[in-house]
Amino acid sequence: MKKLGFLAGKWVGEARLLRGPGEPLVLVQTEEAQFKLDGLILEIEGIGRTKSDNKAVLQALGIISFDDEMGTYHMRAFNDGRFLETDVKLHEDGKGLTWGFALGPIRTSSVLRINEKDEWTELAEITIDSQPARKLLELTVRRQE
Repeated sequence: MKKLGFLAGKWVGEARLLRGPGEPLVLVQTEEAQFKLDGLILEIEGIGRTKSDNKAVLQALGIISFDDEMGTYHMRAFNDGRFLETDVKLHEDGKGLTWGFALGPIRTSSVLRINEKDEWTELAEITIDSQPARKLLELTVRRQE
């Protein structure tokens, strides 16, 4: 789990939520990642709020754990009153994660990276049935000092 330490901390920036045709919804995004249970899990809470009235539009909570026997990371993510479970792959450079979910005909794919500016960037794409993948969420947050 120590390999995920690059995410620990409080982060703030912007998210662009693309729910359909037209302009994306631009949100003030916060991400807080902290180890719990003596480092057994990493809890990540993301909240996106509207700039105009500070209303929470996007709320997600992910709990990442490591399966010693299988040598793999797993995440249980909560959002919109539901939860899903998925495998998480740590990038070879140790500065990113990849995961995805499938729910009926809907599939998502997410890539989180720490870029050369030490920003947490994330891109989530959605695929419905056989349609081409389209952007669902883009975010860039910076660690708060």
